[in-house]
Amino acid sequence: MAEDPGEEPRVTPAQTVAIDLDGALGDTRPLWRNWLASAEVVLGIDTGALPADRGEAAVELDRRGGGNWRTLLERFSEDRAPVYLRRDAAVSASLRALAAAGREIGVFTDAPEPLARIALAQLGAERRIAALETGVGALDRILEALGTDAVVIRTRDELTDIARAAK
Repeated sequence: MAEDPGEEPRVTPAQTVAIDLDGALGDTRPLWRNWLASAEVVLGIDTGALPADRGEAAVELDRRGGGNWRTLLERFSEDRAPVYLRRDAAVSASLRALAAAGREIGVFTDAPEPLARIALAQLGAERRIAALETGVGALDRILEALGTDAVVIRTRDELTDIARAAK
């Protein structure tokens, strides 16, 4: 059956989406910066000399002998995440709509894994995602896990747009 020439073509939403944690769900960078400032003395490392990319900073912390920095970051994040990260009704509704439409959802970030997991829990998003990739190369790894045809969502507006299309 031929399509009616006057009819708008239908857009089929992607079956998988890769969402930037910091751009679309909740920005974890201020929490990271605050942790770095507070951990500098404990770790004995000049955190101001760390790379801006948090994945690369994590590698550098390991290289410099940052010890149990992941545990320290996790505890700090658990205590302070509610101050830095608030649930957004539109974001939550978008994640629910994507999940209800059967879309597989992956999240990526350059943040270290303990910070990303706590952020997802604080934002109420952890149960809706199928995969999380963190650190250096997180986007490439999430696309490998979800499939290269996954739509990459970097902003809240893109997230709400794709959720509307999924309904």
